[in-house]
Amino acid sequence: MDPGMTPRNCTLLFVLAAVVAAQKYDGPRPPKADLPYLKHAASLLATEVAEAKEENRKDDVLYVVAGPSCSARTPLASPIFLFQSEKISPDKLQLFKLESRNGNREILFSHKKKQVAVPIRLEVTRLSSDNLYKLEVDQSLDNGEYSLTPDGSNQVFCFQVY
Repeated sequence: MDPGMTPRNCTLLFVLAAVVAAQKYDGPRPPKADLPYLKHAASLLATEVAEAKEENRKDDVLYVVAGPSCSARTPLASPIFLFQSEKISPDKLQLFKLESRNGNREILFSHKKKQVAVPIRLEVTRLSSDNLYKLEVDQSLDNGEYSLTPDGSNQVFCFQVY
């Protein structure tokens, strides 16, 4: 046992951890569960919900989302999302850049080559005991179309950085 970690110090550390965990988030809250919302100061903007169509090709899989662009737009290059988890685990959400082609938004995955589409890193932070989470993009995003998607699902939550 560490000589500085007396039972009293351990108790104080535990109490401090409990106080920090008990702090309540007092900002805006998502009106719907399992839908990521872009945080813009004190307001929230719902991402566009869609289902990506899967097109199998010889050695590739192309996922297509209808429409050339998304109605949920943010000027922030490093957007923050609020997410109230009910059925979808926030740790399963992946962020991908979509390409606008032929009036649709697309993303390509290849079986032969290394994965063409690489997920963009997200940091997930629990804000409250009622499954409210903050998702932060770990890098600056270029202008364009993006999608959050639960791993293993064709459901997509789209937004645009402009």
